[in-house]
Amino acid sequence: MSYNIFFILMLTLVHSTFSSLSPPDRAALESIRDSLTDMPGSSFFSTWDFTTPDPCSTFSGLACTSLGRVTTLSLGPNLSGSLSPSISNLTHLTQLVLYPGSVTGPLPPRFDSLPLLRVISLTRNRLTGPIPNSFSSLSYLHTLDLSYNQLSGSIPHFLTTLPRLKVLVLASNQFSNNLKPVSSSLFHLDLKMNQISGQLPPAFPTTLRYLSLSSNSMQGTINALAPLTELTYIDLSINQFTGAIPNSLFGPTTSSMFLQRNNFTSISNATAISLPQGSTVDMSHNSISGELPPSLAGAESLFLNNNRFAGDIPEEYVRSLTNGTTKTLFLQHNYLTRFPWNSGSQLQDSVSLCLSYNCMETDPVVGLSTCPVEVAPLLSRPAIQCSRFYNHSSTG
Repeated sequence: MSYNIFFILMLTLVHSTFSSLSPPDRAALESIRDSLTDMPGSSFFSTWDFTTPDPCSTFSGLACTSLGRVTTLSLGPNLSGSLSPSISNLTHLTQLVLYPGSVTGPLPPRFDSLPLLRVISLTRNRLTGPIPNSFSSLSYLHTLDLSYNQLSGSIPHFLTTLPRLKVLVLASNQFSNNLKPVSSSLFHLDLKMNQISGQLPPAFPTTLRYLSLSSNSMQGTINALAPLTELTYIDLSINQFTGAIPNSLFGPTTSSMFLQRNNFTSISNATAISLPQGSTVDMSHNSISGELPPSLAGAESLFLNNNRFAGDIPEEYVRSLTNGTTKTLFLQHNYLTRFPWNSGSQLQDSVSLCLSYNCMETDPVVGLSTCPVEVAPLLSRPAIQCSRFYNHSSTG
């Protein structure tokens, strides 16, 4: 009997020694708890009872080492308050997550005391201010997601040079000024919906698979992106980019390309384009001129409307529509002259086709055209516009 009691006491001692929260981490968590509050309907902190013997096994959002050091801290969702600077005292932390809520104020300043951090995700709150310089010491950081906050200032140069960073998401903040050179071997870079201006840096990592710079104020050419042949997703929409679109961006892996609402004027060497099956390409609302490249006909969804395309529509486009390869084809608001449609052909019900406001004498697919509601009801451009366009093109 005494042996059994001794064994139970030893088990209790071992559990206490290897599972109890360390005093520095306990103090840090108490400070973090004091700075945050559950919003109405949230009960995240209901398990944070500091009188319990083993917070590591009972606190929501917590994971610890066998010695009681916090390695993962996941807070929320639906919290308000601010992030306590005491987070920097959790020196064994590898993951820091803040789920969507209404947390305000700056980022904690002393990330240099958290050298083991691999993941920081503090999304969809109301965090403000710049990214602290202490982020420069996070040499093991793999993922940084600060999206959908109110952070501001320039994107620090050191952030895009961190040696192990693969995912950087700063979308929907108030970052401004030029984008600095990117030397980290990133897979995923999302900077959309900020106030970034100026031209692209001279080079990007060729490891990129996902790139979004949408809804900023960037300008100049995009030649720096030509080497990015491994992209599967690219979104440069709603900027002020100009010049030619490199044909290398239309690679066999690029399934989504959004270049609309810029000032592009051409596609370089369009005959070399190769699109994967099921791809979406949107180059609408630019100033791209010339004939339609037959090589684009294989896209599942193709938006080339509101440009300056001219001449006959290639037969490849008609074949892609009739065989079901292309589901959406928007060519309205150009200067196209002919759609080689066979009157005996039929479109599938799932196909959306818009040819309005071009220089065709008649609509070749009356009753089949399915233009969006915002398109002007005119089937053709006024003849005087077409005449002036083609006269200018022939004399230019």
